[in-house]
Amino acid sequence: MIEVYEPMGENEAGSAPNLPEYSVSEIAAAVKRTVEDNFGYVRVRGEISGFMAARSGHIYFSLKDDRAVIDSVIWRGPAGKLRFQPEDGLEVICTGKLSTYAPRSRYQLVVEAMEPAGVGALMALLEERRQKLSAEGLFAQERKVALPYLPAVIGVVTSPTGAVIRDILHRLRERFPCRVLLWPVLVQGKGAAEQVAAAIRGFNALDATSTVPRPDLLIVARGGGSIEDLWAFNEEVVARAVAESKIPLISAVGHETDTTLIDFVSDRRAPTPTAAAEIAVPVRAELVAGNQDLGRRLGLSLQRLLAERRRDLDGLARGLRGPRELLALARQRLDEGAERLHRALLIFGGEKRNALTAIAARLRPRLVLEPIEADGRTLQDLQGRLQRSVRGRVSEHRLRLGGLAQLLNSLSFERVLERGYAMVRRRDGGVVMAAAQAGPGSALAVRFHDGEVAVTVDDGPAKGTAKPQAKPRAEPRAKPKAKPQAPGGKPGNQGSLF
Repeated sequence: MIEVYEPMGENEAGSAPNLPEYSVSEIAAAVKRTVEDNFGYVRVRGEISGFMAARSGHIYFSLKDDRAVIDSVIWRGPAGKLRFQPEDGLEVICTGKLSTYAPRSRYQLVVEAMEPAGVGALMALLEERRQKLSAEGLFAQERKVALPYLPAVIGVVTSPTGAVIRDILHRLRERFPCRVLLWPVLVQGKGAAEQVAAAIRGFNALDATSTVPRPDLLIVARGGGSIEDLWAFNEEVVARAVAESKIPLISAVGHETDTTLIDFVSDRRAPTPTAAAEIAVPVRAELVAGNQDLGRRLGLSLQRLLAERRRDLDGLARGLRGPRELLALARQRLDEGAERLHRALLIFGGEKRNALTAIAARLRPRLVLEPIEADGRTLQDLQGRLQRSVRGRVSEHRLRLGGLAQLLNSLSFERVLERGYAMVRRRDGGVVMAAAQAGPGSALAVRFHDGEVAVTVDDGPAKGTAKPQAKPRAEPRAKPKAKPQAPGGKPGNQGSLF
């Protein structure tokens, strides 16, 4: 029990040292004993407010009614035996004992048992509004719009003096700096709901003619608190203003466990104001790194594509026949044709000689009976017919041979050189097909249609410049083939076969 002493008069001042002295801890212990002795076990009915479950397992909250508040605590053991989950606004009946908390000079109710007594008045009103707005379709997922990926201007509706705006600005500066427009409002107390609703509608009223740019994204933010502190964001006027907003809106009211009506109406809910800033913009460093990675991958893809095309081109080039091969085939066909023509002439002459011999053999008996003049005319006629036939066949084969010669001449690389092109060869006769085959100091020969020029490649790093080393020398042209001569040595005419 605490003893209360009356103040001492002047005549009693000399006896003051005889009064007992108490330390602060002794006074706190005496008060604790007094409270616990007089209120050993009590049952208290009230509404839960400021509910918080600590990591240690203890539960801290306040019990309140319309005139008073009592701090309460449930230790880890009794908290694990609760048959329901306590939450703000729930009216409960708690059984426990009163005690004091000396470090803060506070008294509190240590709850050992709890049972629900009904839903509090505020929670009942909130549930009624929630059902009403849900029935009107304000919570429908179809009416929510997607947030812009990279907003240029962000509008923030919050208190200008709280830590919320500083947290948002700091987070935006770290992730992706952008322009922020602050609409200062009250976030608690009388008139707060009307100010928040007016700020949302004010941002939406901006257009291209306004001096202030229209935001691409809105953030409505407030720090944590009890349900009474956050009640302004449960007002119907705020919920309807959020639903009418044409600008995408993020609600960031309270902490992660706090829920208000605008969380259901907004296009996106953030657990904290800092998380709202993280949702609003991407990380600039990640975007830069992503672009750099895409550029690197694009470069590698182009290199692989060029390498594949180069391999394909090299393969096609190896499969193409060179001019020497094309001319060689034509020359081979020409040689075969000439050889066949020669054999045909020999065979044809032999056949005609045999036929003439057979005819002469049949005519021998008639030499006695018929005059010599008649036999001479017959032989002359036969010889003339034979010569005409041989000349016709020779002319026919000569025309075919001339056509093959013209075809060979049109396919010759010399016709290409006559059109202004040149052929580069090494001194050993190999043809230079690419610039890489002509290194610095290489000795080359450039063939034109009228001769060759000997050149040497300079020591330049990029390309060699040909320098003439000798006067052009004309390469002797191929001598025309001699026309076939008929037997007897007369060119151009068929000689006698005998």
